[in-house]
Amino acid sequence: MTKDTIYKNPQAPSDFTFNSRVAEVFDDMLQRSVPCYHQVIDMVATLLGRFTVKGEKVYDLGCSTGTTILELSRRMAGREIEFIGIDNSPAMIDKAILKAEMLAGKNSIRFLNGDISTVELEPCAACILNYTLQFIRPMVRQSFLTRLYETLKPGGVLIISEKIIFHDLQINRAFIDFYHEFKKNQGYTETEIARKRAALENILIPFSIRENSELLQNAGFNHVETFFQWYNFASFLALKD
Repeated sequence: MTKDTIYKNPQAPSDFTFNSRVAEVFDDMLQRSVPCYHQVIDMVATLLGRFTVKGEKVYDLGCSTGTTILELSRRMAGREIEFIGIDNSPAMIDKAILKAEMLAGKNSIRFLNGDISTVELEPCAACILNYTLQFIRPMVRQSFLTRLYETLKPGGVLIISEKIIFHDLQINRAFIDFYHEFKKNQGYTETEIARKRAALENILIPFSIRENSELLQNAGFNHVETFFQWYNFASFLALKD
């Protein structure tokens, strides 16, 4: 796994993009930047085991290098779930395909390069948005989630993990500080943290738990709950009747 050193360089890109350089170090970036990343994948596998049946179709939208569905495919072997990963970054999809070719269970996985906000989706049992919604423009998030609701079969599930904000400024500041301390403990320097945060400004736009829940309810989901939270990161489960 190639180590993420992108923001050690003073000439690091001013805006964050999912290009080939990011794709090369993305797995390391995720593990060192997203608290409890693998624990959340464990929980997603458990949820899919409860709310899907054998032979169903599951989408991972904004799949990046395919880590999530490759892990899910391994953990759910024997369920004959068809996993489809979609991402608009060709570099990410190329990396995902390469990883799938080296792992067992690849025959149940497809990766597609496309814009998840416009690509045609087939009826499915579940959609996963792992730290993806936060990169979609706020003004189109509602229509996007409504389209996912309509794509899901009755009884289908939408699973979302996001960075979140808090409208209580004192709590929000404290949780940001805790997150920065987490990243320092993963080996990032203060300079790297500051440069990456500046690069993500106006690109990664998080919502609060309440705002995300309201989007899901307005999309048609009558059953919406958080199933995980670590300070300013949270995961949501939305069930379609």
